[in-house]
Amino acid sequence: MDATKSREGVQAGAMRSIWTEAILGGAAWRLVRANGIFLALLVLLAVGAILSPHFLTAANFANVSRQASIVGILAIGMTFVILTAGIDLSVGSILGIVAIGFASMMSGGVPWPLAIGLSLAFGAGVGALNGLGITRGGLQPFIMTLAMLVIARGATLTFADGKPIRVGDSATDVAWIGNGSLAGIPVPVLIFAGLGALAWFVLRHTTFGREVYAVGDNREAARLSGISTNRVVFSAYVISGVCAAVSALIVVSRLAASEPTQGQGFELDAIAIVVIGGTSLFGGSGGIGGTLVGAAIVAAVNNLLNLLGVPPFSQQIAKGLIILGAVLLERRTRGREEGR
Repeated sequence: MDATKSREGVQAGAMRSIWTEAILGGAAWRLVRANGIFLALLVLLAVGAILSPHFLTAANFANVSRQASIVGILAIGMTFVILTAGIDLSVGSILGIVAIGFASMMSGGVPWPLAIGLSLAFGAGVGALNGLGITRGGLQPFIMTLAMLVIARGATLTFADGKPIRVGDSATDVAWIGNGSLAGIPVPVLIFAGLGALAWFVLRHTTFGREVYAVGDNREAARLSGISTNRVVFSAYVISGVCAAVSALIVVSRLAASEPTQGQGFELDAIAIVVIGGTSLFGGSGGIGGTLVGAAIVAAVNNLLNLLGVPPFSQQIAKGLIILGAVLLERRTRGREEGR
């Protein structure tokens, strides 16, 4: 009886897809499925323009693009992690501790190239600790990165004594990173686009990229095929740590200071961006292209809610509902494809 109902459900789902393709046309339906997130962004922009006259202004667009770059770079690293069927809850705290360290070095007179190099190395080091805890310690990614979230945030608050650290006179040396522009395009956007292009190339055109997808799709099968699964997972968390450090550099150079609570909650935005972009939380499916569009969607939603005067606490509810809806949609789509 259950088997009969299951077959009937699969047949009904197939018939719905057939009728949809017949109405839209096969090519049009494939276009909608492949570009649904991009169409969602266009709809959001249209709705935002209707609800707020300031939404599509040049000044607001520049502000949104800079903000999208900060969380978007976090999401690039998160994409690698989630593609391996992992999760990194510590990226916001890594951003915070790197930001405090970078601001402290700059205020102490450390040359800015050296300060940037040390900051990136520190971010990679924290990511490596996450990777070691997961691959060598056998801890679940959720547990390991949750612990790192708390440890890194506590260390940041302790080092800064709970107070902000200002860059001081050295702020002008790095201001171009967060506030500069090239040919009218903000530097953070160029960094975001450059890292996105690099990540896309790595995932689509390198052996390591193919290994990331293989590990996320079926870790045991990847191991049996000769892939060093621990190396791939470890590398994904290092990449995530480096991306968090890059975001920290942008934040500090933009504000000329760092708060010890900087980056708090950014991990939720990064996860939301990746999931909205179509990367499966179960691993092995998705990519950077969707992440880039997902970053634009999340930044646009945040900005629109601010323009409409929605309280920050209510915005958190909206973000949670967006994540939940994206995951449910992904599961529904995944189930239909497996049913076929």
